[in-house]
Amino acid sequence: MARLVKTHSTYIEGLIPLLTRLSKDKNIKTITPGVITSTRAVSKGLTLRISRETDNGYKINARKGKSTQEIYIITKCSRTQLEKKIKDIAL
Repeated sequence: MARLVKTHSTYIEGLIPLLTRLSKDKNIKTITPGVITSTRAVSKGLTLRISRETDNGYKINARKGKSTQEIYIITKCSRTQLEKKIKDIAL
């Protein structure tokens, strides 16, 4: 089970339950939510999308409404594997 870092006082609504489900995967080591920013476009519902690869895993953007939050995931999964895991937990 991965470590879910909770260092911020605020998170996008509904994000923590999704990340908790994702943290149960044995191939994911750490999940760290980051900065929340505002966007111009409106996103209906909560969506998670892989943004880019990092040295130890991936950066993901969570969007809901006009807010977006960075999430860093440390894993040895491939991008395709992680996209499938994200799709599975979003259902």
